[in-house]
Amino acid sequence: MLRLRKQLDLFANFRPVFAFPELVGASTLKREAIEGVDLVVLRELTSDIYFGTPRGRTIDAEGQRSAFNTMRYSEAEIARVLRAGFEAARKRRKQLCSVDKANVLETSVLWREVANEVARDYPDVALRHEYVDAAAMHLIRRPRDFDVIVTGNIFGDILSDAAAMLTGSIGMLPSASLNGEGRGLFEPVHGSAPDIAGKDMANPLASILSAAMLLRHSLKLEAEAVLVERAVRQVLAEGYRTGDIMEAGANRLGTDSMGDAVVRAILALKGK
Repeated sequence: MLRLRKQLDLFANFRPVFAFPELVGASTLKREAIEGVDLVVLRELTSDIYFGTPRGRTIDAEGQRSAFNTMRYSEAEIARVLRAGFEAARKRRKQLCSVDKANVLETSVLWREVANEVARDYPDVALRHEYVDAAAMHLIRRPRDFDVIVTGNIFGDILSDAAAMLTGSIGMLPSASLNGEGRGLFEPVHGSAPDIAGKDMANPLASILSAAMLLRHSLKLEAEAVLVERAVRQVLAEGYRTGDIMEAGANRLGTDSMGDAVVRAILALKGK
């Protein structure tokens, strides 16, 4: 996956986090904290510590093992993902939170400098900065404060998984990894879940919602994307759940049956 992202230059990883009203009870957090949550985590995807060099392992003369990785960002890499974030914020509530660790890391000092510079081109979007540790606490305590979060590769990886709990399950989070021309890779945030492969247990809704993002971002088929999203909400409203979002009184389905339920909902909504 890392090689695929790099070769296709999929630098902008959009991870929408939407608290479906039908799933408020599935979250481990209080209802009053998560109702109305609608935010996007934009994770830079082709640089940072996952790609920085040098990296490796060594053994010293006394046989002690060491390992090292390099966190590295260029000005251009930071600027382009920040611009993608500002453009996204313009289409939403015009609020952007840039997350870094500028009190410790030189890469984050540069990140913050570039964020302030890019912000001059977007006077209509409110920019604020947060350290990643404070942002993690803020995300769980007052998630409605966020609109668009833009951050680096490793911080975005961690924060978006934490944000999954706002939706009740990581099985609900889609993602779109885009290059500068709008072409991309669309996948659920949770990856392939090999531990439950073939067991008819996985929640397919994140994959289905990722397909909706493909329709919207790469194919420019907004009406079709909305139709898929409405169908997902419809099956949730009808009380269908996979095991990861199961609630008392709901109807538990496997992977295949949940997918079939969404197809039926799409056909029904399309016929109206």
